[in-house]
Amino acid sequence: MQQTIFYIIIGLILFDYLFERLLEVLDLRNLSNTLPKPFQGVYEAEKYRKSQDYTRENTRFGFYTSTFSLILILLMLFLGGFSLVDNWARYITGSPLLVPLVFFGILGLVFDLLNTPFSLYDTFVIEEKYGFNKMNLKIFVGDKLKSWLLGAVIGGGLLLLIVWFYQLTGKLFWIYAWSLVTVFMIFMTLFYSSLIVPLFNKQTPLEEGSLRKGIEKFCDKVDFKLDNVFVIDGSKRSTKSNAYFSGLGKKKRIVLYDTLIKDLSEEEIIAVLAHEVGHYKKMHTRTGLILSVLQTGLTLYILSLFINSEVLSAALGVQHAAFHINLIAFGLLYSPISMLLGLGMNVISRKNEYEADSFAKENYSGPSLASALKMLTVKNLGNLQPHPFSVFFHYSHPTVLQRLEKLES
Repeated sequence: MQQTIFYIIIGLILFDYLFERLLEVLDLRNLSNTLPKPFQGVYEAEKYRKSQDYTRENTRFGFYTSTFSLILILLMLFLGGFSLVDNWARYITGSPLLVPLVFFGILGLVFDLLNTPFSLYDTFVIEEKYGFNKMNLKIFVGDKLKSWLLGAVIGGGLLLLIVWFYQLTGKLFWIYAWSLVTVFMIFMTLFYSSLIVPLFNKQTPLEEGSLRKGIEKFCDKVDFKLDNVFVIDGSKRSTKSNAYFSGLGKKKRIVLYDTLIKDLSEEEIIAVLAHEVGHYKKMHTRTGLILSVLQTGLTLYILSLFINSEVLSAALGVQHAAFHINLIAFGLLYSPISMLLGLGMNVISRKNEYEADSFAKENYSGPSLASALKMLTVKNLGNLQPHPFSVFFHYSHPTVLQRLEKLES
């Protein structure tokens, strides 16, 4: 039985790898030398060619990184790597509570270090080549160390409590784990921008002036109480522009990248903000949180059905049932269900984007939002025409051309 599960896992890994490469090939074949009509007069011919070169180079690089990851996981499976790391963890600590922490700590650290050269190349070669990178080595290393620390404290803390729940309650651990993760998700929704983001970026309140007055006027018009509009120093790492909404209730805030303020007109910035406000007014933030909580509960419940299985552990080369080994085996076997759930979430997310665009169009200015989308796409060298299959399986947003068609209709 364990051999059957082992080969099912191998089959799923290979299928996922080949399927992703197929989508990338379709994306590349869908690139066109003909500039779409909405971008004529906006995208210079040379910049348009540059955007396609950027897409091709990122796709090739993604092939190398994905192939490297595939080789690593296959080596771990065929050479008993998970069993080896399990033995290391048990040698380091005899505590059943701490073994999973040490196990995932070793795996996470080793895999991250092995992938660091790819991250360096992506940042300091590809992003530098196309004029995006503003990061230096000091910031890169600092970000890496901070990420490790956060992973150890937050990820390690959550894992420790979940393992503790499992040891206390057995298969019923999923109920307590679900409660814990739900509280954590709500907490992060409320406080991520005020607690985590400042570890990496500086956020300052938007200064007084015509832009702030315009934002306040719009918020008053749509009855949206917003005390927190912040500017984040995104230019510290990249020239790419963005904006995002976070929080609930009194903790809600809109964050504008300093590059966004530099690249867009005031009308375009307010139109982007109107889109973000639309997500809140249409209850997308809360609905997304509820759906994520339900999805997490379903996943944990299914996990609880297999968490004691000696067969799953044996399939990964460990001849005793181990929580952390079964967690990995389950994650690999769960990938088809995860993909289906992800497809559903993407469909909802794309619908939400259209609704937020419509809100901005009806309550502020469709042409200004359309202009902002065009400028941001050009600035970020976005792919104008990804293949429809790629959009269906991976895109949480409609393509920019789809959004422009709705806005300009």
